[in-house]
Amino acid sequence: MLKKIPTQQVRLGMYIQSLEGSWLSHPFWKTKFFLQDPVDLQLLQSSGVAMVWIDCHKGEDVEADRPAAAVLPAVPAPPPTALAPAPVASARLSLGDEVERASQLVNRSRQAVMSLFGEARMGRAVDTEQCLPIVEEVADSVARNPSALISLARLKTKDNYTYMHSVAVCALMVSLARRLGMDEAQSREAGLAGLLHDIGKMAMPQEVLNKPGQLSDSEFNVIRTHPERGLEMLKQGSAVPEAALEVCLHHHEKIDGSGYPHKLQGEQISLLARMGAVCDVYDAITSTRPYKAAWDPAGSIQRMAGWKGHFDPLIFKAFVSSVGIYPVGSLVRLESGRLAVVSDLNPQNLAAPVVRVFYSTRSKMPIPVQTLDLSASGGKDRVLGRESPQDWGFPHLEDIWRQA
Repeated sequence: MLKKIPTQQVRLGMYIQSLEGSWLSHPFWKTKFFLQDPVDLQLLQSSGVAMVWIDCHKGEDVEADRPAAAVLPAVPAPPPTALAPAPVASARLSLGDEVERASQLVNRSRQAVMSLFGEARMGRAVDTEQCLPIVEEVADSVARNPSALISLARLKTKDNYTYMHSVAVCALMVSLARRLGMDEAQSREAGLAGLLHDIGKMAMPQEVLNKPGQLSDSEFNVIRTHPERGLEMLKQGSAVPEAALEVCLHHHEKIDGSGYPHKLQGEQISLLARMGAVCDVYDAITSTRPYKAAWDPAGSIQRMAGWKGHFDPLIFKAFVSSVGIYPVGSLVRLESGRLAVVSDLNPQNLAAPVVRVFYSTRSKMPIPVQTLDLSASGGKDRVLGRESPQDWGFPHLEDIWRQA
């Protein structure tokens, strides 16, 4: 049976059926899971969620002297899937400390990828050795603070989208690989695959690739050939890892079999390709492109969560853990009535990021910018939810969070 209990009564061994409030009001991607990690218990009890539903048939019950507020018949739920613990960062820097170094790396990486892809466009074999220094630097930056490089790479222009998209997906793949518990060699291999995943775009007609409007059916059919064209290009090179070939060919496959080019389903898609699918889409929809404006980071996470059958649920949960429920650059409303932009994450409490407060919704006036670590605010303020920058007329939030 299901019982509704106060969050502070939750203990390890319980099966969480659902949490009260919207999806973005709590630090978990799924609301149905077996609670066995003390970190998850801490996250839940510090999240601000007042009440939860537990299933007593699948896990522990409340103590006899603490009656439940309500009881419902049990509803079948899928068995939970374990997630590897996040690797412990040995020397994590704040975003402010890493952002200048990451900014320089973004510029160097863009030039290197432009040169690499330019060679591929002219029909020359891809030299993966040329990619390794880029991946190494990206991996080192992600280890220091993943949000810095990922957030800066998102600020691409329409003209350099293809090149910076590759750098961004490289960084996202490294961060996700680390979150999934992969070792350093595997994480770098994932990063290399991310860097090369879209190289087939270099075989696409420029007028189609950079068209400033919606593609026609025939043009879209041309673009859909880029994974196979990319595979052909990579195979011309030497010592290209199988992982890079897999991600290049299958990063547009979907779990429900509706993707392309081969309509693979579930675990027919390799682990790295399933990772690539999430990273590719997230960076694409949070970037300004020739035919559409960027979506805000937190809104993009929320929309992706609703695309049933698109992503591997476990991979997507790990991805949210790596970029945050409210990624850097997200506009959020605080309980105090102030608006703030997320300027860094708290890995141990994704619902309580570091923010820069800058606007009062009560006075409808800007206020002095203040940095606030919500995990260390003693419960004085918390995130109520995301806000749309477009609705508020704040198109350049990066000017605020980059000053962190």
